[in-house]
Order: sequence, then structure tokens, then C-alpha cells
Amino acid sequence: MEEIINKVANSALEVFDLEDYYPKGMRVQIDISQWLLEGFLLKEKDFREHLKNHDWSQYQDQYVAVNCSTDAIVPAWALILVSVHLAPFAKKVVNGTIEDMDASLYEEILSKIDYSVYQSKPVIVKGCSKKPVPMRAYILATNYLQPFARSIMYGEACSAVPLYKESKK
Repeated sequence: MEEIINKVANSALEVFDLEDYYPKGMRVQIDISQWLLEGFLLKEKDFREHLKNHDWSQYQDQYVAVNCSTDAIVPAWALILVSVHLAPFAKKVVNGTIEDMDASLYEEILSKIDYSVYQSKPVIVKGCSKKPVPMRAYILATNYLQPFARSIMYGEACSAVPLYKESKK
């Protein structure tokens, strides 16, 4: 019986796994509609009072996404004021959803990677992950890799989808 050889492990193929860069930390979302009259009307005095009485320390060292889940028209200062209250406690505050938070975190992390290690190599951007990697992170990683990689594929080595191939010069 012949020995089974793992051709993928022995290939020059480089795997870029976004899950490796997933920042650790608790993520929470604050919906400011809880502090609006009937979830829709912002009364400044009442809103400020709610913020003043809220326990902001519960967000210590957490990533916080702030949004309004209703169709209320909320002035920009209201979301900014919430972020001011969160600043002494939260690791990071963004306007939007937890997915927006993850995308923002990946934007910071991916911008600091040295992609030259992928120079002239075939790269596969790993597609399956156990962590919630946002689509924006995949697109951004691919954009960063493109100037360096010889080729870029998406998925798993056994079933990768070609995305980019360097043109012959």
C-alpha cells in the first residue's frame, strides 16, 4: 500500500486565516431606544438623566457598538454623548452593530500587517471560521494581499475558488 502524501501541506500555498487575527474581548451592543420616549422621541433632559444614572462600569474593557433599533430620528450628539460616557470604560466604541465593531477592529489590525511575506506566493484566504469574521474583513484582506500575492483563492485548499491571478509581465 502506498503512503498517502498531503500535497496541500507540501505545497507553496500560504493560508491567510482571518480567525488568527480575531481580537479577544467581550462585545456588547447598546440600543439607545431604551432611553427614548416610547422608543422614538428624544427628550434631551430625560435622555441625559438616563445616561447619568446608567452604570457605565459594566462595559469595562469591552468592545461596545451603539445604535438605535427604532426608526427614530436621533441627533448626532446623542450617540456621541453615549460614547463620551463609555470612553473611560470601553476598549472601543463604534456606531452600529457588533458586526460593524468587528469590521472596525479588523480594519485596524489588517492595516498593520506586513504583507510582503506573501510576495509572489499563491495565497488562500481561509473561508471557514468558528468566529464571526465580517465580510468586510475578507474584502479588505484580499485588497491588502493583491499587490503581493501571485494568486489569491478563497475557501479551503480542497475546494478553493480562484479570485485573483497576477498577470504575466
